[in-house]
Amino acid sequence: MTFEGWSVIAVIITCLVLLITTNLSVDMVLLAGLALLLVAGIVEPEAALSGFSNEGMLTVAALYVVAAGLKETGAIRYITQKVMGDVKTVRGAQTRIMLPVMVMSAFLNNTPIVASFIPALEHWSKRTRIPVSKILIPLSYAAILGGTCTLIGTSTNLILNGLLIEEGSTRALGLFEPAWIGVPCAIAGFIYLFLFGDKLLPSRGEAFESFKDPREYTIEMTVPKGSPLARQSIQDAGLRQLPGLYLVEIFRDKKALPAVGPDQRLREEDRLIFAGVVDSIVDLQNIQGLVPATNQIFKIDTPKNDRVLFEAVVSSSNPIKGRTIKEGKFRDRYNAVVLAVSRSGERLKEKIGDIELQTGDTLLIEAKKSFQRRYRNSNDFFLISSIEDVQSTNYEKSGIALFILFGMVGLAGFGFLTMLQAAFLAAALMIVSKAIRYTVGIETVDWRVLIAIAASLGIGNALMTTGVATHLADFMLNSASRSPMLALIITYLITWILTELITNNAAAVLVFPIALSIAESLGINFIPFALVIIMAASASFSTPVGYQTNLMIYGPGSYRYTDYIKIGLPLNFIVAILTVLIVPKIWSF
Repeated sequence: MTFEGWSVIAVIITCLVLLITTNLSVDMVLLAGLALLLVAGIVEPEAALSGFSNEGMLTVAALYVVAAGLKETGAIRYITQKVMGDVKTVRGAQTRIMLPVMVMSAFLNNTPIVASFIPALEHWSKRTRIPVSKILIPLSYAAILGGTCTLIGTSTNLILNGLLIEEGSTRALGLFEPAWIGVPCAIAGFIYLFLFGDKLLPSRGEAFESFKDPREYTIEMTVPKGSPLARQSIQDAGLRQLPGLYLVEIFRDKKALPAVGPDQRLREEDRLIFAGVVDSIVDLQNIQGLVPATNQIFKIDTPKNDRVLFEAVVSSSNPIKGRTIKEGKFRDRYNAVVLAVSRSGERLKEKIGDIELQTGDTLLIEAKKSFQRRYRNSNDFFLISSIEDVQSTNYEKSGIALFILFGMVGLAGFGFLTMLQAAFLAAALMIVSKAIRYTVGIETVDWRVLIAIAASLGIGNALMTTGVATHLADFMLNSASRSPMLALIITYLITWILTELITNNAAAVLVFPIALSIAESLGINFIPFALVIIMAASASFSTPVGYQTNLMIYGPGSYRYTDYIKIGLPLNFIVAILTVLIVPKIWSF
């Protein structure tokens, strides 16, 4: 092996050590490793930077915009609520998410499925206080396992089948042929995660953090006519599951219903008074079927997507001080609507319009973006600050967003467009249809994940251009050329190792010709080797860099590199053992 080859191995080992032993981010470590190889002249600029123009990486970028559109319109949140229901345990949550995702991933590309579910599960986690770190790895693993069950479940299967078609000396695979091994592995993976997922996964993420803001707001909501929440109980409507939120009472037919129980059923035109912290107030406002109990909000001549939430503190010189919000005509004066009021921890029971403002009251306001600029130097308020990363859910566009999602999957699944083309078309339609604003779509792209993917592809190219990958594969496979079973086992191991170091598609493409030559030299059927490569290339559970869905959940789940090793390595061995035992029995040599 050349000096350049050993240098690449040294850089990869150093990166792995840093990722395992430190809290440095994946993108930082991989980009630094790639930069070192580039500066040293070990890899050419074209090969090093090719990852930044890679179709897979660009597809992920476009899918972030698609997922953001689904989040902003509440479409995926609605689906998640139906899927997750009122589950209250970690094991129940993992079961609810893994089963449908496995089925969906068998027929749809697993990358957009994971991208779409991440924001919805983050919100659901916050609402139920089940740590998001307990469910995102099962989400990714379920998507990976489900993708192995059909020929169209993952791009790796399609790429390898394309190689079989080009080869000529072998036959192509059937649509459901991988299911003979994929389904048993998916079932075993589900059982393993069901039994050990809660114990082996960390408890991290927003859902487990206590609220740091002591301000308690009072907000009034109403159940409008035609609301889907009418005739539902408080429990079924999800109004008892928001942390930091308390339903004070319900006003019905000019009477107050205090001490509201979970079985109390809602009626149209009920007026509900809540008290809670700002995060829960924002979540409450985005629940479909509830609207702020004031006609003022519908008089703001601004599209819902262009409104922003602000907090403003009433000053001693505010002209409305000492008067109620209704009497002071707050909406006419400021072209803004008061959604909630906080007063030094005091729980206010009055309707929003009947609250008499005092100096120091903190108001939660919905207004145009220009509100802060216009009134930040005004004597009416001591302080005005926008609430970051908060957008009102635009349920009116949820049907359009779902139509775009299914259209994207259909166009890519039936081969009318490539996944890259379908993803970019869907992202563009999300913006053109105003399901999401362009600026919000760009801001939701996780550039650190994209950098990590691109850098890992660059390092993978370095492995191939310096001959390291070929040398390693040749050495290991040729050593088992006399034993078909041993050759099969080593084919799995080398494909798995390369998948964890580079990418699943690159590993499959690299091992394919070498395994084919081994099968031909032994005069045996190559199809068992093809199925082993499919499973090993997809079975990336023990590192975040081997499969892009693992990278996508790395940040949102607040995971560390060692978390993947802890829960993923046993699953790797389970899938490996099942694969090498079952494949020769279904597809004989």
